[in-house]
Amino acid sequence: MELRKEIKILLWIIVVFVFAFFMPIESARFNTAVTATFDLVKWYAREHVILCLLPAFFIAGVISVFVSQGSVIKYFGANAKKWLAYSVAAVSGTILAVCSCTILPLFSSIHKRGAGLGPAIAFLYSGPAINILAIILTARILGFEMGVARVIGAVSFSIIIGLMMSLIYRKEEKVRREEQMQIIPVPEKRPMWQTMTHFFILVLILVFANWGRPAAGDTSGTWYYIFTYKWYITGFLSLVLAWSLIKILKIKWQWVLAAVVATGVSVLLANSFIDSAKLRPLVPVVVGIAALSVITLFDRQDVENREWTLSTWGFAKQIIPLLGIGIVIAGFLLGSTHDGQSIAGVIPNEWISKLVGGNSVFSNFFASIVGVFMYFATLTEVPILQGLMASGMGKGPALALLLAGPSLSLPSMLVIKDIIGFRKTAVYAVLVVLMATISGLIYGAIF
Repeated sequence: MELRKEIKILLWIIVVFVFAFFMPIESARFNTAVTATFDLVKWYAREHVILCLLPAFFIAGVISVFVSQGSVIKYFGANAKKWLAYSVAAVSGTILAVCSCTILPLFSSIHKRGAGLGPAIAFLYSGPAINILAIILTARILGFEMGVARVIGAVSFSIIIGLMMSLIYRKEEKVRREEQMQIIPVPEKRPMWQTMTHFFILVLILVFANWGRPAAGDTSGTWYYIFTYKWYITGFLSLVLAWSLIKILKIKWQWVLAAVVATGVSVLLANSFIDSAKLRPLVPVVVGIAALSVITLFDRQDVENREWTLSTWGFAKQIIPLLGIGIVIAGFLLGSTHDGQSIAGVIPNEWISKLVGGNSVFSNFFASIVGVFMYFATLTEVPILQGLMASGMGKGPALALLLAGPSLSLPSMLVIKDIIGFRKTAVYAVLVVLMATISGLIYGAIF
């Protein structure tokens, strides 16, 4: 055993040495891929860690600590009514404006609390896939029929893939069902409406803080006005959260007031000393999250308040390192595309464009594979696809990429593997690819 360990260390040393020895630093493509990697990492850190992941970790903590295991089992467990479990899971994305990475802590929390594999997978897929904002943007930019096809495909995918996963692993689900029948539900500590109120306040903060910029030239309509005033809306919701901390979680009002004041002061300081309009809101968000963490960790009124933040920290420890590794790999291989700019990875973008033209089985299959491995942040898949279609991408492969891309990515698969295991993750990815390929073929044949 000791010899095997030493051989493994030796092999890793050899691999690193060989890579360093033959590193093609004279290659322009290699250097561009390195630049793309750092660009994607920087952009992800600025755009998604603070505004998306951190709030999502706290939302997952609410499910993990405040929502009883009995409630999760009742609606998502192996013994739950299938029509109810899959219906709730399949439409969850209309509420959660999240990407394939932000959904992970929520998926992990309901899975750990006893959700059946099928409903949990349906929730995992639907969360990013039928984001209502992304659906509207798809219909407006890529065409009404593409928006409708995305809705139908995403809802049906989540249910079918969830049912197939449940069927494939029916023996494990049977054991899980028998175990859950022995569980005696613990009475809810507080009325469910209070827990759900606290939960949805956090969800709304996540949604409005990440409200996407409207299409170029669109300066009217509800979307534009919400985007214009989204930080005022988010600030108001943060005050509602402060009320929830006092009234629902019973944290001392003096502590909550101190947290509100600290966050308010940080807004003034950020507006005074930070020039970048994109970075300015991050300061009060960080201060607010830090203040929330402190007042819950040191609360002595209710031990669950402390457990909430500790659970949040647990999700962060589990997910962030794996996401970081995945983003580095994805950036190096596939490049960085965001905010109207594109930096190629080792795999040239023109190769991808040429391989997804027409409506062949291969082009749809290839588009699905690219979608599964490439990272798409919320709403970014639409302008990326717009550019690819302008370069000759077929409508069928475009839909295949839309159905495979937002729901999965290389970074998210690394985390999912850690939650449900390699085999289940591989089966889930294969099902997504197959379903996306078939849907693309059908859509491409019709349109």
